[in-house]
Parts: sequence; structure tokens; C-alpha cells
Amino acid sequence: MSRLDSMLRRLAAQRDGLNWAAERIAPMDGDVLDMGLGNGRTYDHLRETLPTRRIWVMDRVLQCHPSCTPPEADFLQGEAEPMLRKLAQSGHRIALAHYDFGRGIKEEDVAEAARLSPLIAQVMVPGGYLISGQPLVGFEQVKGPDSIAPDRYLFYRA
Repeated sequence: MSRLDSMLRRLAAQRDGLNWAAERIAPMDGDVLDMGLGNGRTYDHLRETLPTRRIWVMDRVLQCHPSCTPPEADFLQGEAEPMLRKLAQSGHRIALAHYDFGRGIKEEDVAEAARLSPLIAQVMVPGGYLISGQPLVGFEQVKGPDSIAPDRYLFYRA
């Protein structure tokens, strides 16, 4: 499979997974958390899909497309550990989290996801959903939408 085809498949899986989870959190209270803003495509999709939810965004730097810049009050800039602790201390709870941290080195990305998992758990609403490209630890893995190939994206409940 070409890298272009792989990227298209990943983006379609991401969109389908976020839409799937958005439907499931409809009866829940709680905010949304996008971990890894990047250029802002996922954030843009989340704010269109979940317009009544507060969407927290976390990244080391703000370098997204100008049309996808989150409000300053909702952007947690810095390393993930202190930003997750800050969010937990604020009392806000997350019904849907999207984990998209990574540098592209699989072993390092998997280790980082495992290290951050307990901090993510502290901000989640019980029964909330997590969508991730990396394996997370300490959550119940669930089957996502049928349109997504197994292990393309991972789905969890808190």
C-alpha cells in the first residue's frame, strides 16, 4: 500500500472513529480533549461535530492553520504531563479524548502513550471514550466502527 493510500485510510478511520464516539457521548456530561493539535484538522472536525461541547486542545506549540486556532482559554500549551495535571486540577472532566501524540518512532510513541495513560485516566468521565493511534493502558478496549480495519485506530472506554 502506498504511503498516500495509507494516509487516506488513516484519516478516514480517524474521522469515522470520532463520529462514532461523538454519537456515544451524546447522553454524557463532559468536555472533549484533543491531544496533539498539529495543523488543526481534527480539532476543526470536533468543533463542527460537537458544537456545544468545550474542546480542550493540548500541544507543545501552536502551529496550526489560522482557521483552526482554538480559543486561548482552551489551549494547553506545553509538555503533556503538566498539561494533563493542570486539566485534572481544574475539575473539568472529559467525555471524549483523542490521543494523537507521537514523533513517528513506534517504540517511543508506545512508551509515551503508556506513561501518559494514568494521567489521562484522571481527567476522564467514567464510561467516556478514547480514540487513539497508539495503545493506551488501563482502559477497556472496545470495538470501534465496522468501517475501520482492526488496529488501524484503537477505541477505549474509561
